[in-house]
Amino acid sequence: MIHPGHLTAAVDDLGLAGRPVMLHTSLRSFGTPVDADTVLDALLARGCTVVVPAFTEPQFSLRVSAGPARNGVDYTTGPDRIPDGPAYTVDCGLINPHLGMLPAALIRRPGAVRGRHPLNSFAALGPQAAELMAAQSPDDVYGPVRDLADRDGAILLIGVGLNRMTALHLAEQRSGRRLFLRWARGEDGEIRTVEVGSCSEGFPRLEPALRPFARTATVGASLWRAYPARQAVAAATAAIAADQDITRCTDQGCLLCRDAIAGGPQAP
Repeated sequence: MIHPGHLTAAVDDLGLAGRPVMLHTSLRSFGTPVDADTVLDALLARGCTVVVPAFTEPQFSLRVSAGPARNGVDYTTGPDRIPDGPAYTVDCGLINPHLGMLPAALIRRPGAVRGRHPLNSFAALGPQAAELMAAQSPDDVYGPVRDLADRDGAILLIGVGLNRMTALHLAEQRSGRRLFLRWARGEDGEIRTVEVGSCSEGFPRLEPALRPFARTATVGASLWRAYPARQAVAAATAAIAADQDITRCTDQGCLLCRDAIAGGPQAP
């Protein structure tokens, strides 16, 4: 059985108390039942501000039949016109179910604050939540990651790999890649172009570059790895800039990897 005290002890051991923490979690990794609210409460009890991805591509992404080249999209599979679709709002209550139970639990909490990006919003809970989420707009998808780094924040992986570390998309951008373009309806109902990240399945290949910054703890069967956000993003940026192919996943037909490694969408 995992006692809440085991969780708060791990938070302290990793030096996370009082800091903003971008969290990626597999509750199954504990090897025994642990609910999302217990994990959230452990971090909040130690003064952390918890940040999670709250993406909504399945609900709000609009497919188009034409767009820029090298954009990670096969336009031949899209519609002849932009379809009708709902407009994203910060209080929509929706989330990509593949993100897991903890982000879904966080956005339901009183006091949770959500970013305004219609496809790749983040959400936060805790003393610095409003300030962190103010850094995101439809035109600045990774603003909260930059702000997290500027605030001496950390990235915490609980039982998951680097393929879940969303902050590494900022490293891709800083390495010289252009982010992919997608389409959605903003809060005003108007269709707009927004930027999103690429395939993350090759990110575990960045592990040697990030290893010197990792602090680890174990709770039950779950391995926790904490990274200082600023140093981790900087190290990943340098590694990608030195070898763009380092993030390629094992799927040789992956359009996202192919186009991201080539530099991302071509200008009109």
